[in-house]
Amino acid sequence: MAYSTIDRPSNNFRIKLYTGNGSTQSITFDESTAMQPDCTWIKVRNDTNVLLVHDVIRGATKEIYTDLSNAEATDVNGLTAFNSNGFSVGSANGVNRNGYNCINWSWKANGTGVSNTAGSITSTVSANTTSGFSIVKYTGNATNGATVGHGLGAVPDMLIGKDLSDGSGWGIWHKNLSGATYRLSFDTDAQSNDSALFGGSGAVLPTSTVFTLGSGGGLNGANANIVYCFTSIKGYSKFGSYTGNGSADGTFVYTGFKPSFVLFKRTDSAGYDWCIYDNKRDPYNVAQKELYTNGLYAEGTATNNMDFLSNGFKPRRTSAGVNASGGTYIYMAFAENPFVSSKSIPTTAR
Repeated sequence: MAYSTIDRPSNNFRIKLYTGNGSTQSITFDESTAMQPDCTWIKVRNDTNVLLVHDVIRGATKEIYTDLSNAEATDVNGLTAFNSNGFSVGSANGVNRNGYNCINWSWKANGTGVSNTAGSITSTVSANTTSGFSIVKYTGNATNGATVGHGLGAVPDMLIGKDLSDGSGWGIWHKNLSGATYRLSFDTDAQSNDSALFGGSGAVLPTSTVFTLGSGGGLNGANANIVYCFTSIKGYSKFGSYTGNGSADGTFVYTGFKPSFVLFKRTDSAGYDWCIYDNKRDPYNVAQKELYTNGLYAEGTATNNMDFLSNGFKPRRTSAGVNASGGTYIYMAFAENPFVSSKSIPTTAR
């Protein structure tokens, strides 16, 4: 895990609440320093519309949906531009429904991308090695064991991929699943073993330069594919797992920073949602508002869901999807305030 040189997490990750106007508007981030986003997730909170994903490599008007397996679509009235400190939206209900509450989570990569030939498949990569995030686009070749360069310069902890041309579901690998070929999707299934997706028949784990594919059409058919790659940066982001204890005084999950965003999923049993908590919708403990990357759901509210603590988070519910006794959960988290920064790292090697 690399040490963070990030003094302001908001230079690389932003959360923005806004109200739709049903016309056009430019959304500006609240922080005083500018950040041009390269990947955005947008959800209308009080509606059952889809959660939309846009990125700079595919182009602003190109959208995919975490809660649907549909192919990529173009909507000229959706997200229309990535701006120097925010983004612009048109009149589409999915991003700007009149009078509705909307939320955006945005990550900074490194612009429109460059060619990467580290793998057997050439990819286009937009990589932010400082924050451990890259966007990777490539065309599959249906060859087991094919490799794709990701540009992180570190071993990925999580890969989130989608075939852009057909109705294949999402493919998600996380370092705390049971192995290189285990996967999740943005649905309620438990983890499953699928060597046709990541890892291939040789069950090859990602390296600091490439990830390996199987021969399946999900991410290695003769179509364009997109994969969002993440690696933990100490003090800024964390990708890990926890075991529930079934208590309202839930398991403490150490991240090394106060989180601003937590996405988690139960992996050992089917029927449970991917849940998102953040500090914009719930600026004070206990966080109660949750959104879901799977299913056409509006925002849910439950009493005493989660505490965001100075160095981690703690589930406060006993429900099976959040904190079942003995249940296994994977998560991704990003910092509100880092404990490790360029100002606190010694100049000598660790």
